[in-house]
Amino acid sequence: MPHTQTVRSYPPPGQDIRYENEIQLLQRLNNTEPLPDNAVVFTGSSIFRFWATLSRDMAPMPVVNRSFGGARTWEVLHFFDRIVLPCRPAMIVYYSGSNDIECGEKPEGIAMRFQAFSEHVLQELPRSHIFFVSINMAPQKRAHWDAIQATNRLITHLCEDNPMLEYIDVNTSLLDAHAQPRSELYQEDGLHLRPAAYQAFTDIIKPVLLQAWHAITNPDNTPGSQQA
Repeated sequence: MPHTQTVRSYPPPGQDIRYENEIQLLQRLNNTEPLPDNAVVFTGSSIFRFWATLSRDMAPMPVVNRSFGGARTWEVLHFFDRIVLPCRPAMIVYYSGSNDIECGEKPEGIAMRFQAFSEHVLQELPRSHIFFVSINMAPQKRAHWDAIQATNRLITHLCEDNPMLEYIDVNTSLLDAHAQPRSELYQEDGLHLRPAAYQAFTDIIKPVLLQAWHAITNPDNTPGSQQA
């Protein structure tokens, strides 16, 4: 995989950077609302942005949602310093890549930008943990399923090689026994999710995050920390 420094500040050729107005709104939230200690920041695209019950679903963890628009991976990287870094999160939950694929970007480039994001996070916040939530195999993306699966595999391998990264597969909750999308979980556009899908997300994501969050915030109470 190419060196990630070249993707630090630039979108891929032929692409642009959008959502400046949304980013300014999120910056204002950072400046006007109290930011919790040991925050769990969700960042990425509209799959997270539309998660209306996120704070309640993830309680008691202090969640901050810094997702925006139809974010692509280069935008999540580009805007990190402005909307995520000020929160000084203990954990970051990341969902992006689907919109990259829609723009024609290749799995290798998406994985490289997630790697660049992770490297930058760990440079600025070396104790933060990063969780990549798998790109959904949504009905609307059926023509791109091969690229989605390839991207998820590449990022799984990245996470296996770094103890500060973890991959969370939510497709197991979105597909039926025949590996087809559960249509009742999707809105009419075949892309965005209904409340039942977010409940399924919670059932998978929350236990993983909660275990890590307790280990970070109460290191003396984690298994193996007590001496006989």
